[in-house]
Formats: sequence, structure tokens, C-alpha cells
Amino acid sequence: MSKSKFRYNPETLSYEKVQRTLFERFLRTLFFIAPTLILSVIFGFIIANRLDSPKEKRLQSELVEIENELTEWRKRLSTIEEVTEIIKQRDEELYRVALGAKEFPKELRLMGIGGTDKYAYLRSKSNAELLISTAEKLDRIEAKLHAQSLSFKDLIALTKEREERLASLPAIQPVRNSDLKRLASGFGMRVDPVYGTRTMHWGVDFSADVGTEIYATGAGVVEYIKTNAWGYGKEILIDHGFGLKTRYAHLSGFNVKKGQKVQRGDLIGFMGNTGKSTGPHLHYEVEKNGQKVNPINYFHSDLTPEEYEQIIEISNNAMRSMD
Repeated sequence: MSKSKFRYNPETLSYEKVQRTLFERFLRTLFFIAPTLILSVIFGFIIANRLDSPKEKRLQSELVEIENELTEWRKRLSTIEEVTEIIKQRDEELYRVALGAKEFPKELRLMGIGGTDKYAYLRSKSNAELLISTAEKLDRIEAKLHAQSLSFKDLIALTKEREERLASLPAIQPVRNSDLKRLASGFGMRVDPVYGTRTMHWGVDFSADVGTEIYATGAGVVEYIKTNAWGYGKEILIDHGFGLKTRYAHLSGFNVKKGQKVQRGDLIGFMGNTGKSTGPHLHYEVEKNGQKVNPINYFHSDLTPEEYEQIIEISNNAMRSMD
């Protein structure tokens, strides 16, 4: 119980009890509880900083999980980067060598790598170093994959062109071996059967019966079909692209039209004895970039090595042509 204060009143010559004002009582009360309030604030501050709330503990646990997950992703990204490097090496050392392709430009492989500090926005984040290194690795892999896709696109186009070139190459005989009687004359200087003079024979002559089937020696487009009273007689010219053309002369009939697309082995006409010809045969020519070349050099898809050597020997020994 608090002690009461008394004050002497000279008028009444007695002691009277002092009555405190409301403000004085408030100050007195505050004086007594202030230390408790201060201590409570201090302890609350200590507890708030020393001890985590359940929410903070949960957030901290999630941060640890994210950091572990990022570490795992970095390991997986490293594996992907190693695989992309292996693919790149195969591209440069195997695929491009096999196809005879030029080296893929190094500046395209480095495209998108480096430059300004694009990761500045991550520097203020927790685990900034891990986030930045992961982002850099991901960007590096993305750039490599993009460059590799461009390289493969280039190789696919080149492969398609090679396939078309191989399909277009006049690589077989225009007459089946089973139908062939003989290779009457080859490419080179020969005695003209009509004039008896030595002249250049620009193709090879295949001798067989009239009506023997004649085949396209490579894929292409029929540039024209002609019927001449002299010279080549009935002839077909096929444009194979890539600077190659083939001519089939002295035919008895046609099985194609101008502008028609043909494939290697398609039936295009029949052997005859038209034009300047001294007997049933096919005069076959090959042009490369506008120059007539020896067709013998293109017979390699349907002949054994022994048959090929035999044809070369016959071609070289034949001194007289049939046209």
C-alpha cells in the first residue's frame, strides 16, 4: 500500500492529506513500469533476431532446397555441354570431312557468347553467384545448340544436293548386257564408215537388234527429241543437271516427251538404224559442261570390274564406227 503524503495548513493549524493530480499519478505509474517496458523491448528485439519464426524457418528451408536443385541442374547442364561438344567434334571431324564440306564458321559458333553484363539483375539476389554461373552455362549451351542446328541444316542441304547429283549421274549402260551383241565402237579417232576418213567419234556405239530397249542412264529432264533425215537420225537429249547431258541417237522410236522427268533405268526409246547409220545400233554420248567426254568413264554402276575392263579393251580396239 502506497504511503500518503501530508502537508501542514497554517490556516487550520493542522496536517492535511495531499491529493495528487491525475497527471502526477500517471507519471508515477510510468516511472515504475518504464524499466519493465524497456526490458521487454530489449528482450523482444533479441528474440526476434536470434530466433526464426516458423515462416522464416520454412523460407530458409526452401532457399536451401532451391540451392541444391540449382546445383543439380548445373551438373546436368555440364553433361549436356559435354555432349554438345562431342557432336561438334563429330560434325567437324567426320560429317564435314565425309561430305567434303567447308569448315563451319567459328564466328557463328561463338555467336551470342560474351558481351555486356546481362546478369546484373541477379547480383542483388541471394545465391547470386550460383544463379549467375547457372545462367551463363545455360546461355552458352543454347548458343552452341543454335550454331550446331545451323551447321546440320547446312549439311542436310549438302547431302540432299549430293543425293540429287548421284541420282543424276549417268552411271549405267543405256542397253542391258543381255541384249547387247557387242560394243561396236568407242570414243576417239575412228574411220568413218561412209566416207572412209579418220574422224573424231564423240560417243560409243552399242550394237543390238532393232527395237532393243534403251534406258536413261541417270535422272534428268528430256531437253528435246528430234527426228533427223541424216546425222543422228531419231535422237533424245537428256539434261541431268550439274553440267551433265546424255544423247541417244539412231533410235527407231521414242518412249518419252520433251520436258518429261526421267529416272535412271527408265525406258526412253528403242534401238534403230536411222540417220547416218550403217547398221542397227545406239550412238551414246555424254556431255560435261558443254564438252563431249568418254562415256566409258561413267559405266560403273552395273558392271563388274572384269566387264568394265573388257569394255575398255573393246572400245580401244574398235577402229571403225557405225555412224
